[in-house]
Amino acid sequence: MDSQELKTKIESFGIEITFLEEETQFLTLTVNPSKLHELAKQLKEDSDTSFDYMFCQTGIDWLEYLEVVYHLKSTTHNHCIVLRTQISSRENPKVDSVYDIWKTADFHEREIFDLFGIKFNNHPDLRRIFLDDDWEGYPLRKDYVDEINIVEL
Repeated sequence: MDSQELKTKIESFGIEITFLEEETQFLTLTVNPSKLHELAKQLKEDSDTSFDYMFCQTGIDWLEYLEVVYHLKSTTHNHCIVLRTQISSRENPKVDSVYDIWKTADFHEREIFDLFGIKFNNHPDLRRIFLDDDWEGYPLRKDYVDEINIVEL
């Protein structure tokens, strides 16, 4: 499927989605965090999309909101998309885990939790992966301050 065919197919799922209209390498779409898991499950299970491989997952701090970005590939159909979800709460950021859909999310979600503080509901082992258990704060957030370890230029 090309990007337009993928877009039409994904729109048929009946979930409110915003598509990035700029020309990019992959079709890029944004979904509300409350619908992320539902959409992710459909993207994997629908035979026309078959996104069976999540090859990247990361967090981004845009100051106004936190975002989780998923790069998905169908090894059957050889097409890719970028799925994004924006979390408005900086004090208690949460989104559903996709570990039950793509096992590769296990360490990605732990890394994002550790460095951005985003909690993944229903993750089977959500704990720090890089930092000590008593570490305070989230080093990849733009408002993170560490007077001892961070050198400012």
